[in-house]
Amino acid sequence: MTLILTEFNDGVGTLTMNDPAKRNALSRALTADAAAALASFKEQGVRAVIIRAARGTKVWSAGYDITELGDVEIDALGSSDGIRTLARGVEAFPAPVIALLEGGVFGAACELAMVSDLIVATPNVSFTITPAKLGLVYNVSGLIALTRRLPIGIVKEMAFTAQPVSAERAHALGIINHIVAADEIERFTFDLAARIAALAPLAIATMKEELRILADVVALSPRTVEEMQRLRRRVWASADYREGITAFRERRSPVFRGE
Repeated sequence: MTLILTEFNDGVGTLTMNDPAKRNALSRALTADAAAALASFKEQGVRAVIIRAARGTKVWSAGYDITELGDVEIDALGSSDGIRTLARGVEAFPAPVIALLEGGVFGAACELAMVSDLIVATPNVSFTITPAKLGLVYNVSGLIALTRRLPIGIVKEMAFTAQPVSAERAHALGIINHIVAADEIERFTFDLAARIAALAPLAIATMKEELRILADVVALSPRTVEEMQRLRRRVWASADYREGITAFRERRSPVFRGE
């Protein structure tokens, strides 16, 4: 199966995630194909990109493909994992990237949506940060992506409770640019992309990069980074992490002991 479908019309490139059996989980294969599609779009001179799932889907993406974690006891969600590579590709793409969202956006898929330049969503969209259900910890780059678009208190609520944020609330918080009915969202999003594609591409690319640089201005000392890595290693080596993965495989609720 082709995990990523692409189209290119009138300066607009569309990247469609196409793994319904896994609810578009961000596996190594899917993220690699998506990153390759973005590279191809760049070569073609695409002036706006739309990232979407199949029309009418109930889950935009289930997030990280937990089945790929195996028995790893190191930080598998580091700077070189497929999700982070794809997110960097979206951030660095020299044209605006629009996330067309339908259905649930879970876990690491929230990062992919948040690093997109614009978000257009149907009313049934929700964002859910799920690592705490599995004894995992969200990667630092993903947390930065969330805090760029959200107040820190909302990020804490999402991370600590694993409860969804509705489209209506997300729009009020400024995460979503537009909420559009399901039967109109495709036309609306393509019209938005077409308007962008008709404008000066060099000027837009420059403003996107300037905004990315400004958003990256975060004062972190080497000691701070080392401490965050120490904390992450403790989680990945914990009994809770092993319990979370075991429970996921056995389709039961995990019992966490804080060990």
